Parts: sequence; C-alpha cells; structure tokens
Amino acid sequence: MTEPILVNEPLLNGKEKQYLNECIDDGWISSEGPFVKRFEEEFATRMGRKYGIAVSNGSVALDAAVVALKIGPGDEVILPTFTIISCAAAIVRAGAKPVVVDCDRQTWNMDVSQIEAKITPKTKAIMVVHIYGLPVNMEPVLKLADKYGLHVIEDAAQMHGQTFQGRPCGSFGDISTFSFYPNKHITTGEGGMLLTDDEYLAQRCRSLRNLCFQPSRRFVHEELGWNLRMSNIQAALGVAQLERLDEFIARKRRMGKLYTELLKDVPGLELPVPYTDYAENIYWVYGLVVKDEVPCDADEIMHRLSLKKIGTRPFFWPVHQQPVFQKMGLFEGENYPVSERIAKRGFYIPSGIALTDEQIERVAQEVTAVMQSLT
Repeated sequence: MTEPILVNEPLLNGKEKQYLNECIDDGWISSEGPFVKRFEEEFATRMGRKYGIAVSNGSVALDAAVVALKIGPGDEVILPTFTIISCAAAIVRAGAKPVVVDCDRQTWNMDVSQIEAKITPKTKAIMVVHIYGLPVNMEPVLKLADKYGLHVIEDAAQMHGQTFQGRPCGSFGDISTFSFYPNKHITTGEGGMLLTDDEYLAQRCRSLRNLCFQPSRRFVHEELGWNLRMSNIQAALGVAQLERLDEFIARKRRMGKLYTELLKDVPGLELPVPYTDYAENIYWVYGLVVKDEVPCDADEIMHRLSLKKIGTRPFFWPVHQQPVFQKMGLFEGENYPVSERIAKRGFYIPSGIALTDEQIERVAQEVTAVMQSLT
C-alpha cells in the first residue's frame, strides 16, 4: 500500500527527548522553567539580537509587537497583501488600519517599490513579512523607515537561519517576530519569539505576555496584557532544535535543489527563484505557480495530487480579499493583481525537514504526471 507523503513532518531525533525528560525529572514544566530563558538567550544570540521574549505562538508575537510599539486607533501600518491573516489581524485588533501593497512576481515578497506611495501622515510602521524562502529586500525599506520616522516590524516567522546580505533575518526590525509551528525549521510544537535590541521594548513585550503584572503590586494592573507565555517543555524542544539549525538549513537547500532539478522541465509550472543578489533561497516550503496557459488553477492540481496521497497546501489568500476585512469596509475597490494571481495558481508540495530523497522523487513524479496530463 502506498504511504501518504505529508506536506510537512518535523525532525525530532536530536536531544529533544533528553531535554524533555529533564523538564519532567526536575518538575519544571511551566513558563518558569530554565529552558525558557536559555532558549530566549540562545535564539536571540543566533539572530544577532540583544533580547528574546518567548511566547505561545507566532501570531500573538505580532499582536504583542504592534501593541508594544503603541500602534492604535488612527494609525496606519503598511504590509504586504500576500501574507497570512495574522499580520493584518494584529493591526486591526489594535484599532489601527492595515494598508497593503502587492507582491513581487518572482520572489513573492512585498513589492518594496510600492511602499512610499502608501505612506501618509498617519503611517506609523512598515510590517515586513519574509515569504516562503527568500527575504524582503530590506535596504529600501530601512531607508524609507529612516526618512519618514517609521517603525519596522519584521515578521521572520519562516526565515530561521536565512540572511539578507549576510545579516540574519530577524535582526532588522524595531521588533522582529518568529513562529515555531511544526512546519518551521525550528519547532516547539506551538510557540513564537519576539526579538529586539531595545531594552524598553523588551520590557514592554515581557509585560504584555504576562498579563501586565507589576513587580511591586502583582495583581494591580495599569494596562491590559495577555497570557502569551511559552512553557518550559516547549522551550526545551526549541533548544534542541536550535542546536541543529545549520544542519536543517543545509538540508532544506539540498531538498530545494533536488526538487528544482526534477521539476525544471515540467510544462506549465513556475518554480521558486533559487537566489537573488542579496540572498539564497532557504526553501522553507517549495512553492509552485501554475502558468496562465494551464486550463485550471491550483485547487484542481492539489486535488489530483491528493488522490495520489501527496500532501499540498494552497498559497496565502490576499489580505485585501479576506471576507472578514471586507465586511469591515476595508480595501474597498482595491486590486493587487500579482497577489491575486498567485493566490489562485500557487501551492506548495511536501517540504518538511524529515522528507527523504525517495519521497521527493515520488512527489516530483506525481507532479510531473499531473502537469503532463493538463498541458
């Protein structure tokens, strides 16, 4: 019987069990345990930052980042429309307005050439989101932020170990955020991290993740926060995973190159860009875009692959087309054709770190067969 190939499967054969047993043996399973501080410090150091604040997931890291920067009603934040809803949701929940730009056709990242035209006196921040494997071109973003006095929130959830011009992704924002969901290079099951070099912002984020307890009067609150704490058990997984990050990066890049070699001549597909002049693709996922001449969109191809037991996922649906935001009256009459196209015609194939060469070859064979039947 043919076994299914999952779209993602993490690799947990390092020191994960050893560190989890330490948590159990010592009785430290809550957020007070020593692995939390260790994970924060080691992850921040690896990403070139002074402070790390571990939280329960990457989405709430964005919520905390927006509030820590005191972004609220009357403010605007510029971000890509081609991203996960968490990015815009954090802005909307804070009472601010998300203002979106289209993405680049080749890298799928935000088109930085569109940012300046969206800046108004109400703009308070640019939210950068590195997508799928290549980083945003940070140089023009940072110049605009400096020119207009804007904050930069850097969502590096998918970029563990990636660099821009040799500098770690996650080291650019006033606050940067990461996710440790199981499909990321480093996983804690669920989990996230905020990084910053600003001591005040670090203190703000720590307070917000812990219900804004006060040191002197714990149960008297001057501000509303959340319980966003990461447990010691989660952090133990993170420490073990971080120890293997270089190995995982090399593995991902080798997987991406193998997929490219196997799929480069398949008709009807646009493959990921392997590199730009500022970064080499890290292939967090291996995305494919169905060319316009193919008489169906990604949904049909994903369905056919599912019949062959090949796991897939669609690309992000654009923020400006999300029904929840349209009901709020946001983005009325706005169109972003590049994002709209790849949302319909883009999907990714199995990309987890545990994927074997044999599985990659089988996936490529099935993708090839499906595309040949359509072109």
